[in-house]
Amino acid sequence: MRLTTRTLALAIGGLLLVGCGHKDKDAPLAFVPADTPYVVANLDVLDDDTRKAMLAQANAQLPAQLAQINSSADELAAKDPDTARLMHAFTAELNGKTLEAFAQNAGFDLKGHSAFYGVGLAPVLRLELSDPAAFESFIARLETAYGKKFDVAKVGDQSYRKHVSAETGTEVVIATVGKQAVAAVLPSDAAEPLLRQALGLDRPSSSLLDDGSLEQLAKDKGYQPWAVGKFDFTRALPLAASGKDPLFGALLKAHAQSESSKTGEPVANQLQIPASCTDDANRVAARVPQITFGYTKLDATHQDMRWDVKVADDISKAFSGLKVELPGLGGDSSAPFDLSLAVPMASVRTFWSAQADAVTAKPFTCPAMTNLNESFTQLGSAMQKAAVPPVGDLLGLRIALDSFDVDPNGGMPKFAGRVVVGTNNPAGLLAMGQMALPALAQVKLSNDGKPVALPADATAALGQPMWAAMGDKALAVAIGAGEDAKLTDTVKAPVGDAGRMLRAYLSGDMYGAWIKFMQQKTDSMAALSSSVDHDPATDPNGSDDAKNAAARSKAQLDAMAAQAARIKGISGEMHVDDSGIVITTQTELK
Repeated sequence: MRLTTRTLALAIGGLLLVGCGHKDKDAPLAFVPADTPYVVANLDVLDDDTRKAMLAQANAQLPAQLAQINSSADELAAKDPDTARLMHAFTAELNGKTLEAFAQNAGFDLKGHSAFYGVGLAPVLRLELSDPAAFESFIARLETAYGKKFDVAKVGDQSYRKHVSAETGTEVVIATVGKQAVAAVLPSDAAEPLLRQALGLDRPSSSLLDDGSLEQLAKDKGYQPWAVGKFDFTRALPLAASGKDPLFGALLKAHAQSESSKTGEPVANQLQIPASCTDDANRVAARVPQITFGYTKLDATHQDMRWDVKVADDISKAFSGLKVELPGLGGDSSAPFDLSLAVPMASVRTFWSAQADAVTAKPFTCPAMTNLNESFTQLGSAMQKAAVPPVGDLLGLRIALDSFDVDPNGGMPKFAGRVVVGTNNPAGLLAMGQMALPALAQVKLSNDGKPVALPADATAALGQPMWAAMGDKALAVAIGAGEDAKLTDTVKAPVGDAGRMLRAYLSGDMYGAWIKFMQQKTDSMAALSSSVDHDPATDPNGSDDAKNAAARSKAQLDAMAAQAARIKGISGEMHVDDSGIVITTQTELK
């Protein structure tokens, strides 16, 4: 599955899309059932400049990504040599090539259309091809490197390849259907109707192309047409809980057989699913019915996205009108890293206590969900304890970092910034801090936001000057030379609008500094591990495992560093409105 995900991401990047004034009866969306539990599809094509910019970004990161895949394959080789060979074969197809060259060799249409969706819970990927013969050759090359050919089967006049996993009770099927590549994960004993629908030989009675609901979703939420997705919990959870979905049933049966071999518990007993499971699944799904997402801006230097989480009315009503008085939650960022998180504890306690009481009054009875009863009991107890100050007075937290400098000698980094604790009782929080740390006993603060230097005894651990300030609803600390000059404005910064729960910003330079620090620590740990003697008798693979782990970490961090080098800044925001939770992110590239 990890290889499949990387294949999709690297092969089609960010392209793909349906678009035009008329509906193509053979477009990928024509094969997607209108009642699918999940889908990600394309509604228009990218312009050439944006496509080139995205491919250039992906090509810059490609070497590090391939190194990471190869490292993971090396680790897997001892346990699953076939899959390891397949992963190496895939990276060989990309090694030394651009994604454009790879796509041409593999027959993928970089200006084509695609859809990833569920036939029931079974995932299906449908991609348009520029050269079906080239795609068949690509699969044949993978088979050669794999060491054996996939099984070949037919349904009607359509042939397809398949790879069966006895361990999971599933099979991966791959086929070229017309000018489209189709891949799906199905039960190993998939009935012909399911197989035909997955391959597109039989079309759904109503498709997403027919009903236009994905286009309407994009219009309603302001998603641009370059990848629109949704996950419907009201369809997915009952399918899984009932045990009637063929793929979930196959996975459940394989798990039951494995457990039976260990415990002797009859498989039939494990496959019995009470009717209450469907009721409980519907109950859970009603709390968060659907998640949708899409790009709101996508061009050569911007990648902005929006996520909408539909929630039950009582959830949205509890927070949509709430204005949290946390300084910094409103306005723009003034620091390379700036995170403001609302935690209005009084409202949080009221809401979650009500949820715990509801579960206590009507416990879950489905065996797979009864653990939720204990979880909500513990949650109710935790909410009672959370009423005690200073937690009960909490409004939120803001962290703003102005600098983060890595020590070239491997020591702790030097940083400067500010921390703000939003609270209904800042004086009480200060008093508790003074009780816990006697060195602060002589610090006197008024609620005018003026900075007061902290004594050397309280700052020795960080080795930098520190100041504190207090406002009507906040207690703040500044760390580092010159940070005192920013403290008054920090305490008096704008609070959030009604419903806002989070605001964040991260500059590309700060992101790069963090990665540099992680690379430094990873190198140190790798050096330490290599110096440790491993006993071949008790740990025959110890040295190799450590090297492989270090190589994977290095490859991953190299990929992140390549990405950070192109980022100017990333910002995000989360708020609650009448329809649910809205999360937006904006990525600006250099």
